[in-house]
Amino acid sequence: MDVETDHYAFLGLPSGEEGSKLSEQEINKAYRSKARELHPDKRRDDPNAHANFLKLQTSYEVLKDEKTRKLFDDLLRVKREKLHRQAKQDSKRRKMMSDLEEREQSAFAVDPNMKAREEEERIARKLKEEIARIRAMHTNKISAATRPFKQDSTAQAKGGMDGGGTGLDKEKVLKVSWEKIGEDYTAQRLREIFKKFGSVEDVVIKSSKKKGSALVVMASKDAAVAATGNVLGDLSNPLLVVPLQPTSSSAIFSAEKNESDSPKLSNLVGAGYQAFEDSVLEKMKKAAQRQK
Repeated sequence: MDVETDHYAFLGLPSGEEGSKLSEQEINKAYRSKARELHPDKRRDDPNAHANFLKLQTSYEVLKDEKTRKLFDDLLRVKREKLHRQAKQDSKRRKMMSDLEEREQSAFAVDPNMKAREEEERIARKLKEEIARIRAMHTNKISAATRPFKQDSTAQAKGGMDGGGTGLDKEKVLKVSWEKIGEDYTAQRLREIFKKFGSVEDVVIKSSKKKGSALVVMASKDAAVAATGNVLGDLSNPLLVVPLQPTSSSAIFSAEKNESDSPKLSNLVGAGYQAFEDSVLEKMKKAAQRQK
């Protein structure tokens, strides 16, 4: 239990009055030395390695926090005084103390042992509360440090694409898709491909097991129109690019690339999009076979 633990001793430091006089630098030095010794990476065969390392961190946090350390020092002091009194009491003295306590109680005097016990319980209760506070604070720090960060997918851009609040112009957003074959496309790779049409503000990857897709936010409508209808990327795994919401200029722009049977861009949103994908993929497969 945390209240019963001698946090000085757990860090390999002297306890009692000597421990209360230790400087913060001495405590930090002892913690670093003990952390290297108890780190789970060095005790892979010890099933209690992780728990012992967490106890070490708790002891360090207790001694590092000025308020919590003062409470812990007071608790140790009360326990020392209690043990000292008990050591001095022999059978005769205990009998004398018993008689004295009876007389004091009859006179409504305060029982010193009871007072010491109440003080010990009060300090122990406060120490538990402070340790719980430190642990909660430590847990929040770990949670914040390990929270996943998705590159090129900010909350602001995501909210705008979903129509949820930032008013992102959908006419600057391109819908990009590809088959999950060979090397996959990353957000950085997509940025490199589309930056030749203009500045890229954001890239949001939305992939499934069989098909990859992404939303690419261009800096301007003209850049989005310039990239629309092109088949980009690797020949073995091409990218199909259509607007998320057609602009007035893209509505009359033809998606055909020297192929008279390719559908117009205005048909690439909705039901015609799948046909466009199938058509382009088939042409890419034939081109790859001819190269062989």
